[in-house]
Amino acid sequence: MALTALTTVSIGSVCAQPRLGARPKASGFGFTCSKSFNVFSGLKAASSVGIEADTSFLGKEDNASLQASFVPKIKPKQVFLNQLHPHASSFKVAVLGAAGGIGQPLGLLIKMSPLVSALHLYDIANVKGVAADLSHCNSPAQVLDFTGQSELAKCLKGVDVVVIPAGVPRKPGMTRDDLFNINAGIVKTLIEAVADNCPDAFIHIISNPVNSTVPIAAEVLKQKGVYDPKKLFGVTTLDVVRANTFVAQKKNLKLVDVDVPVIGGHAGITILPLLSKTRPSTTFADDEVEELTLRIQNAGTEVVEAKAGAGSATLSMAYAAARFVEASLHALDSDGDVYECSFVESDLTELPFFASRVKIGKKGIEAIVSSDLQGLTEYETNALEALKPELQASIEKGMAFVHKQAVNAESA
Repeated sequence: MALTALTTVSIGSVCAQPRLGARPKASGFGFTCSKSFNVFSGLKAASSVGIEADTSFLGKEDNASLQASFVPKIKPKQVFLNQLHPHASSFKVAVLGAAGGIGQPLGLLIKMSPLVSALHLYDIANVKGVAADLSHCNSPAQVLDFTGQSELAKCLKGVDVVVIPAGVPRKPGMTRDDLFNINAGIVKTLIEAVADNCPDAFIHIISNPVNSTVPIAAEVLKQKGVYDPKKLFGVTTLDVVRANTFVAQKKNLKLVDVDVPVIGGHAGITILPLLSKTRPSTTFADDEVEELTLRIQNAGTEVVEAKAGAGSATLSMAYAAARFVEASLHALDSDGDVYECSFVESDLTELPFFASRVKIGKKGIEAIVSSDLQGLTEYETNALEALKPELQASIEKGMAFVHKQAVNAESA
């Protein structure tokens, strides 16, 4: 499918601010208040103990500042669940690599979504226990486990969203590029199965290095004749989650109001938070820009070092991935206003893949938001040019891997 099928849009004014548009029917925790806010979160509650709270579970109230200009400030009452209220939607989600450090908490968070009717958990080992554990949670999704290559096709049949966190994690001293030789083969094999069994599904790539594994997935899907660039996503949501968190802490802002677009790629200097585009509008000194940018770029290493060899950023990655899954489910559920940053096939720059904010609809990416790249600061402009060679090399490495595999297969 040609890239030109995608639309590039520019959102200029605050009144057109993109948000994670989710309608109240699919919200997670129930809110009781005099005004309705369009946000989504993790669980839908029927009844139980009510407490005062300003935040939601998975949702990000990106439009809170905008809405505050139209409605009085109120303090919604958050109702924690006792019993889940059934939801009519029936989306099926598969997690490939469900027994791993990211897969287990991700499975739990997806299980909590009322938009999911079936949760398929796949791994090469140890997934049966994970599924048994999750199946005891009193949320609507039916949990099924699938172990090994022989059960992969059955896992993927009829699935609407495939999430791939499979692969080895980073260890101290290991760069994302060091992961390539192991994780590239894993992703290739899994994507081949996706192409054969659920080619119309949304595909969420988490396996690192994302800058290479997304191009690998694209090339495999092309070889299979089922590539749709609108439905292939590199999950870079963790960069946005970190940027929002660090900026809110640094500037003493209410976290639910903060939205920082992050563009480029998903490793080191290819991660470029556009602090000048922060909402609400925020002023940063030059040293703050450099400090925040470097921390966001190196946040994964920060966690790896803090865990001292015991793992990488699994919990925050699961949280971010679940947020992206929830956004995709809302898009599939006909929400017309869902925006997220993602590493996708793009024409915003000369690079074939690029992370930016995209609008997601029932059939995948409906538009790529170009306005975030307009009016950049000198620092951001220079950083954007500096990241391109490294990102291009990572993209080409992924493509070359698939082509080499194909040549080897032909000559065997």
